Amino acid sequence: MQKYTYTIKDEEGLHARPAGLLVKCAQKCSSKVTIECKGHSADAKRLFAVMGLGAGKNDQLTFSIEGPKEDTDCATLKSFCTAHL
Repeated sequence: MQKYTYTIKDEEGLHARPAGLLVKCAQKCSSKVTIECKGHSADAKRLFAVMGLGAGKNDQLTFSIEGPKEDTDCATLKSFCTAHL
């Protein structure tokens, strides 16, 4: 299992557009991807679950990636977060 923590820098936090893009990115991963924020967790491949986290600017997202290609999937998610969040 790989873990990765990212602090949201976007002024509007994890609102609809970046949440949708994040879900699309996670859906391309063969690994199981879970996001934790403020004591809650969500399946990163489900839009309403991700939006339900209510993550805002400066909140930390902790990604747990588990599966056969977890190293590659973790790198993909890191790149996504840096570019979009």
